[in-house]
This record gives sequence, structure tokens and C-alpha cells, in this order.
Amino acid sequence: MGAAMTTSATAADLPTAPYLPLEMAQKAASAAIKQCKADGFNVSVAIVARSGETKVLLKADGSGPHTVGSSTGKAFTSASMGRPTMGLANFLKDHRELDGLRDMDSRLVILGGGLPIKINGALVGGIGVGGAPGGDKDEKCAQVGLAAIGAE
Repeated sequence: MGAAMTTSATAADLPTAPYLPLEMAQKAASAAIKQCKADGFNVSVAIVARSGETKVLLKADGSGPHTVGSSTGKAFTSASMGRPTMGLANFLKDHRELDGLRDMDSRLVILGGGLPIKINGALVGGIGVGGAPGGDKDEKCAQVGLAAIGAE
């Protein structure tokens, strides 16, 4: 008679994954919207989790209706691709054969203003800013949001 082998997993055996706590997401979004307001821009700021789900969305008074979708799409794109949307937009200009990426998922917005959120090297989400007159200005506000939480 052979001995039966049983394997049981314990909680310590399960993988763990870093995540972006709500309080940090709120702090980053608030800092970004405050910076854009100081710069004279009425924007929306979205923070998404690594999964792409929206954690925080702030819409400044006077911001256009398109800024909600723009900021959310930029945040989603950065979280999904793990890279800044401005860099991705510039990359696609030089690599037209990859234009299909734009249509890969309807939530992607490949315009400047989205940054991945990395904490201690781990990708935990994305921040997107939409509404300033230029992706470089949106990105500046997003960078302030990252700095507010010590993100890379």
C-alpha cells in the first residue's frame, strides 16, 4: 500500500502583489489637479489600479466634458502598457507598422499626460491628466502627483 501524498497550501504560500492604496491615489490626484489649477488649467485627473479599474477621478470646475474620458484613458494606457503615454505616442510616430496598438482596446488613449505609477519598482497603477493645452502640460501635473506619493 502506497502512502498518499497530500499538499495543502497555506496563506504564506500564496503570491502577494503590491497595490496602490486609495489614500495614496487620492493624494496623487489632488496634487496633480492642484498643480494644473496653479498653472491656469481646468483638468480632470484619473488614477487607475494596475488592473485598469478607476480608483479616483477628480474633475476641476470649468473643465471640459472630454477631460474625464481623456484622463481615464491616459491612466489606463499607462497602467496597461507600463510606460508614459507621451513616449508611446512618439514611439508610434516612428513605428507606423504598430499603429494597430491604438485600436487594441477602446480604453487606450495615446496622448501625452499619462504616467505609470511605480512604487519600489512595482507597477501599481497609472495617472492620467486631461484638459491642459498640450500633453506636456498634462504630464507636468501628473509628475507632481507622482512626486506627492514618492512614486517613480
